[in-house]
Amino acid sequence: MTTMDTTVLTRPPSLARHLARGAALSPLKRPSPDAEFPHTRLVLPDGRVDLARLATYERVCGFSTGEDALPVTYPHVLGFPLAMRLMSDRAFPLPLLGLVHTSIALTRHRTLPATGQYELTVYVDHLAPHRRGTEATVVTELRTGNTLAWESSSTYLARHRTATPSSEPRTTEPPAPLPTLTEWRLPADLGRRYGAASGDRNPIHLHPLTARLFGFPRAIAHGMWTVARCLAEHGVPERATVRADFKAPLLLPGTVSYGAQDGRFELRGTGERLHVTGQVGAP
Repeated sequence: MTTMDTTVLTRPPSLARHLARGAALSPLKRPSPDAEFPHTRLVLPDGRVDLARLATYERVCGFSTGEDALPVTYPHVLGFPLAMRLMSDRAFPLPLLGLVHTSIALTRHRTLPATGQYELTVYVDHLAPHRRGTEATVVTELRTGNTLAWESSSTYLARHRTATPSSEPRTTEPPAPLPTLTEWRLPADLGRRYGAASGDRNPIHLHPLTARLFGFPRAIAHGMWTVARCLAEHGVPERATVRADFKAPLLLPGTVSYGAQDGRFELRGTGERLHVTGQVGAP
């Protein structure tokens, strides 16, 4: 078992600095599921919420504003600068440019006041083969005192040629659609608006030109926007687990249908194309 080092931070990392660093180093990366990666836990012991930025996030994602409680997805935003510091490190083998968020599983153990003080911990758990490349799993933990209040596990895919096929099963028959509850028209600038609120300014989300550099005909919506928007519509209990899988890129602008039933939710686009599936349950 590999021992993890712990690095304690005195302030949140600069997103702009680490995004730029990751972009500059991306052409030098050689992704592989067998590659070495940083075995470091980054800890920010005094994390606080910028209430103005939180309000912007809530508006973009459809959450109620003005409440002293963090949306269930917001700790991901708080931990994102730490994740970017790890994934922009020279020793991290996956290129930051073009990295695609493919899933998130999170658990909220208690209500999180927006005015609270939190300890954030982020680390890369492992790499794994994927039929389209290599996935990294990044864990984020949020504590109040010594109590774990929220935790998540996200997977990020670097697409590249693979020498051998993955054992990951392919879905041959798409699931039947859930009952449609509403429809949303998504503007072309949604990726830029969510990027400004969350700090995630991956080029694939911002403009058609930068998205085309990575094989997308237009900018695509952030996966975390899609799940946040679904959960804002669905509602989440004080203590809950959420699992979401990002199935296909959601091109901007576009129109999607939100469906939900028995704790499950989904977004479907043109031609019933499935973009995100998820489920809300008890912890």
